[in-house]
Amino acid sequence: MTLTHRLAAPDDIPALTALMDAAIGDLQAPFLTPDQIAASRRLMGLDSQLIADRTYFVVEEDGRIAGCGGWSRRATLYGGDHSPGRDAHGLNPSTDAARVRAMYTHPDFARRGVGRLILSLCEAAATGEGFARVELAATLAGQPLYEACGYTVIERLTDDRGGTPVPLLRMGKTLA
Repeated sequence: MTLTHRLAAPDDIPALTALMDAAIGDLQAPFLTPDQIAASRRLMGLDSQLIADRTYFVVEEDGRIAGCGGWSRRATLYGGDHSPGRDAHGLNPSTDAARVRAMYTHPDFARRGVGRLILSLCEAAATGEGFARVELAATLAGQPLYEACGYTVIERLTDDRGGTPVPLLRMGKTLA
């Protein structure tokens, strides 16, 4: 499998939204109830600010989108355009952790290196802008990948803004 990557563009939004829906429904199923999956769809998704900031990546194999994800120099830890409580103020690289955001792998490409590639792209870009740490909000399905890539749990969260409590993990990593 040969994976390529590029920055996401506004024209990608419909395909990315479909990929996110498939990932939430399929990859979260072993960890969440159907009500929690529905709530996850209300809480998570694409933050188009990441595309505008040119910090959101698309990973492809033979022209097919295998995954997506990005990083941010803004305060919001997770959530899409429709999520309440977003905070777009800028982070200070000398005191704040950059955010890894909205990472999704299409179920057909799970466990093939897509997530690791996205993380490496995000970490390299954040390091290039002077960030020494990175944080993210992990789903239970994503936790094993993040731990394998050196992230540790900072805090266990439960988000009930989607109507049903959804467990999440705030995780972090020091960048080299």
